[in-house]
Amino acid sequence: MVKVDLGGCSSFVNDAEYQQYVDKALDAFDVLESETGAGNDFLGWKHLPTTTPESLITECEAVRDLWRAKGVDLVVVIGIGGSYLGAKCAVEALSHSFARQLSARRMPEMVFAGHNLSEEYLAELLDLMQERNVAAVIISKSGTTTEPAVSFRPIKQLIETRYGSAEAAQRIVAVTDAHKGALKSLATQEGYKTFVIATNVGGRFSVLTPVGILPIVLAGFDIRAMLKGAAEMEKVTAERSRTNPAVEYAAMRNLLYSKGKKIEILVSFNPKLQYLGEWWKQLFGESEGKDGKGIFPASVSFTTDLHSMGQYIQQGERILMETVVTVEKSSRSVVVASDPQNLDELNYLTGKHVEECNAMAELGTKLAHIDGGVPQLSVRVEKLDEYNLGSLFYFFEKSCGISAYILGVNPFNQPGVEAYKKNMFALLGKPGYEEQAKALHERLGK
Repeated sequence: MVKVDLGGCSSFVNDAEYQQYVDKALDAFDVLESETGAGNDFLGWKHLPTTTPESLITECEAVRDLWRAKGVDLVVVIGIGGSYLGAKCAVEALSHSFARQLSARRMPEMVFAGHNLSEEYLAELLDLMQERNVAAVIISKSGTTTEPAVSFRPIKQLIETRYGSAEAAQRIVAVTDAHKGALKSLATQEGYKTFVIATNVGGRFSVLTPVGILPIVLAGFDIRAMLKGAAEMEKVTAERSRTNPAVEYAAMRNLLYSKGKKIEILVSFNPKLQYLGEWWKQLFGESEGKDGKGIFPASVSFTTDLHSMGQYIQQGERILMETVVTVEKSSRSVVVASDPQNLDELNYLTGKHVEECNAMAELGTKLAHIDGGVPQLSVRVEKLDEYNLGSLFYFFEKSCGISAYILGVNPFNQPGVEAYKKNMFALLGKPGYEEQAKALHERLGK
């Protein structure tokens, strides 16, 4: 269950200002709940936690069990943006940090492709696939998104070469549109098992669709618990209340934005949450960054990044706010040992849990940054497990919808991402882009 604490903002705003923004947030909440705002045809994510059928989960488990029976020990998940970040976040957050190095691997290793155009990365992934028992999940509504489509060709070819076409059809699963698109056509032609991406759910809100559910199940995690946590947050954030945590968070970050805090840093003190930051950056950046508006989303992992970014955060330009995601309880236990020589002068920590040191580092950092002019928004969960991660996913999604409507932008489109694609297509010689290619080459002096 997510808890929000705005006490770290009290020295930067007054209550009257905050209450005005709560009113704005409640107006935005009404737009989101009544489904009358811009982009209202992409609100299918709102009730996923409570409407996802058990049959979908059992279908995903059937793929897991089939691949386990085949001895699959490497699953390649191919997708970009929302088609991989949620699953990557969940796998990283819930896995043993050194699962790859441990000899007793219970579930297949999950690796990701199609999220870049690096030839080296793809070649090295193919090297790994040559040595492992492999299967793949290709995620794309259209099947024509450049990065995953480019990666899928050699991955598909390798699987077909190693196992034959008939067996490859059992080792490749497509997550795509129900009726149309290149990937849907290919899946039908080749006989791939197919899961559907709903047309009313955008990529960055799709972690609780088959886009995220299938990889999370394949990785061996409890998706039912994740959906239960998300369902609890769906219920809590559906209340039209000034204490609704999504309303509180959206109101405060927009108030701080109005006061010149243009950059929001998502902070965690647990390295397992690094990809929560990556998922969150896409969610808010792509939803709010348009029409010349939007809080710029960044992320850091403390205490590690305190030794690289800490100086700027403490004393750089005062355009920052921080949202600190706190995990209250560690699932493991390590205490600081005593040392007779005490050369490092750490015997005062003898017997203390390392997580207590981490917690005091977090508290000390919060106080230092507040004193340095950085407001603190606190988001807390009890522990890092499927239930609480599901709560976090839904909390941020709901907050994002409310926040973007406060800003006055459509949370569910992304017109700006097309600009680079058109240039790339033209420079690569894609048919139909000849005039743009000519103009670009003249501009580049070629």
